[in-house]
Amino acid sequence: MKTKDAVIIGGGVIGCAIAYELAKRGMTNITVVEKSYLSSGATGRCGAGVRQQWGLESNILLAKKSCDAFERMNEELDYDGDIEFHQGGYLLLAYGDEQWAQFLKNVELQHKHGVMTEVKTPEEAKEIVPFLNIEGLTGATFHQKDGHANPFKVTDAYYKAAKRLGVEFLTYTEALDIVVKDGDIEKVITTKGDIYTDKVVNAAGGWSKDIAKMVGIDIPVYSERHQILVTEPVKKILDPMVMSFHHGIYCQQTPHGSFIMGLGDPNELKGYNIDSTWQFMQEIAETITNLLPPLKELRVVRQWSGLYNITPDAAPILGNTPHLEGFYQAVGFSGHGFMIAPMTAQLIAEQMLGLELSLPISTYDLGRYERGELVKEPNVV
Repeated sequence: MKTKDAVIIGGGVIGCAIAYELAKRGMTNITVVEKSYLSSGATGRCGAGVRQQWGLESNILLAKKSCDAFERMNEELDYDGDIEFHQGGYLLLAYGDEQWAQFLKNVELQHKHGVMTEVKTPEEAKEIVPFLNIEGLTGATFHQKDGHANPFKVTDAYYKAAKRLGVEFLTYTEALDIVVKDGDIEKVITTKGDIYTDKVVNAAGGWSKDIAKMVGIDIPVYSERHQILVTEPVKKILDPMVMSFHHGIYCQQTPHGSFIMGLGDPNELKGYNIDSTWQFMQEIAETITNLLPPLKELRVVRQWSGLYNITPDAAPILGNTPHLEGFYQAVGFSGHGFMIAPMTAQLIAEQMLGLELSLPISTYDLGRYERGELVKEPNVV
């Protein structure tokens, strides 16, 4: 019989970070269960952006604290590598008066919380990215401290730090069921045996709904494919991430010289399909070469896709579950889990251990849907 203080289901950045934050605070008898390899889900398939330019107060605070953590992560986690966190900024593009008004409202809120985003005219945006096509552009916002990191190395850093503190990681191990007895969690049944515990963390990303169903809870999330590509590496020509909610696109150049970019599809079907399509390649090529014309000369190395786990308000579900003591969730990040992982993990650990919370977490609780208190985020690709 194996008994653990907690079992975390999901070996992406969220699960590994929660394991570390718990162990750092003294709970070391933990098992992380991952059905494939670490970072095999959304973490290893994401665009790896880290931005603080949000339209919700709660998201701004989560992102700001997480960005601070990325800045000191190599030292904090005593990592033997480099998470490759580069703060080249985010240039967000606005098209039309309505979107521009929302951007200005967002900036006012960001300034209130110390995120000193700059407002730019189209001409000033072109000064930041000289080859940007500003036709039809109403304005832009820019924050230098935004950036991107290597998701595999960030997860690896959390994994190694947690393992040094005694956390057990079971990769290629699937959680088959969670047994609840007399209203309490009794054990997690896995492909490598049963693990007795009274605390389970659902950090299963695209499969979080299936994990919640194991304890009889139907969470309002669904999974949806989002496609992405990477190009050949070339000399440095783009420092910030360029993002347009109007076009549903983001594009960045990594420290290694390759470009990573993604494009949202409003007609994408719900489900677990992560196949790649030629239609994506055609659509993103047309969009990005219009927006950033010199990129038409780039050759694509490969394309792939991953799952967004989406909530009705594009904000995550975090914390304990009203209907079941000991069942905690960190799910429904709607494509933004990587960038807020550090602070999310800290808050989940603090709540599980009964500590004072560094930030309010009630905004993101599951009960908000029953109460009709949705927290709609306006800045989502």
